[in-house]
Amino acid sequence: MNTKIRVQLSLMMFLEFFIWGAWYVTMGSYLPNTLHTTDPETALAYSTQSWGAILAPFIIGLIADRYVNAERILGLLHLLGALLMYLLYTASDFSGFYPYLLIYMIMYMSTLALVNSVSFNQMKDPAKEFSFIRVFGTLGWISAGVLISYFSWDSAEGISDGVLRNTFLMASICSGILGIFSFTLPKTPPRADRSKKISISDILGLDALGLLKDRNFLLFFISSVLICIPLAFYFQNLSVFLTESKVANSTAWASLGQFSEIMFLLLLPFFLKKYGFKKTILVGMLAWGVRYVLFAFGNNGDLFALLVLGIFLHGICYDFFFVCGQIYTDSKAGEKYKSAAQGLITLATYGVGMLIGFWVAGKITDTFVFGELGHDWATIWLFPAGFAIIVLIFFAFFFKNETITYKT
Repeated sequence: MNTKIRVQLSLMMFLEFFIWGAWYVTMGSYLPNTLHTTDPETALAYSTQSWGAILAPFIIGLIADRYVNAERILGLLHLLGALLMYLLYTASDFSGFYPYLLIYMIMYMSTLALVNSVSFNQMKDPAKEFSFIRVFGTLGWISAGVLISYFSWDSAEGISDGVLRNTFLMASICSGILGIFSFTLPKTPPRADRSKKISISDILGLDALGLLKDRNFLLFFISSVLICIPLAFYFQNLSVFLTESKVANSTAWASLGQFSEIMFLLLLPFFLKKYGFKKTILVGMLAWGVRYVLFAFGNNGDLFALLVLGIFLHGICYDFFFVCGQIYTDSKAGEKYKSAAQGLITLATYGVGMLIGFWVAGKITDTFVFGELGHDWATIWLFPAGFAIIVLIFFAFFFKNETITYKT
């Protein structure tokens, strides 16, 4: 891969995740303060990510894999996304906000697969080359958060004045830029045979269901769905939690989690080699529980360090569970079912697991609200903490340790 293509792919990844980071975290504060939504309505908005994860494979499987170059449909989706983000920027109530967000997330979740497809098509050794390209996506997310705090859109005054809506305008502009830029990316033609009939089973990765006959993989699959329930609390509540806890530059502080994600991603191979899959993933699960306990007691201004530590644990939470889980899934699947197996895990986690999680988080958060006084965060965070520990015990007790090996 030459320098020009490496720069193109890096910029593509940067913009792809800058767009997501520009509005996703702060939407938790924007909706109740500007559009005056209830907690269940905020949960409904965040659940569009799950519906996007469930429905996106149909766009990829039926169109991108068979008829249109990946870079072209990526450009088209981001141009349409720019329009939808602008409509979200101008929406005056939740009923006019939600339909645009749902359509947008179905398209955006499709672009996550497309940027990977464009990248892999240019790589001779993705195992070595992809991480360097993907890290620019994390830097894009961090940059969006820092910019939001730099402009003070996430400050108490900015939220009350409604300027937090500018995050959608920023995302709209960047989506338009990436849409145009995508048409200059290296050509990535469809590879699927048009003459071959494609089934829903192919699209959703259901061909990999046979892996569930393996007791260990079944336990991992169930644990993956369950651990996404406490995960939803983090994405849905972090912004409003930091705001109500009087944290200045809250979006920049939230980006600390992405910094730790980079660091622990580099440490993951060491942990896997030294401690194996089971212990590594148990550390990831434990980090979920510890993080929420830190949040429960760190919303007091005098214990701010606990809150910061809870955010920093994001790298362990994500890398030691999700990335480790992707490696484990890849090793169990073998060449024939690699793509199908990854699609099945994505459907189970970002689709089913987080869909349930957002609903549960909305109900619990709404139960412990004190009107204009805010939420009882000390109680709210203990629910996902307890749930994460239950999943940890389930996994530790039933999963039998094994060495990750690759089928040939």
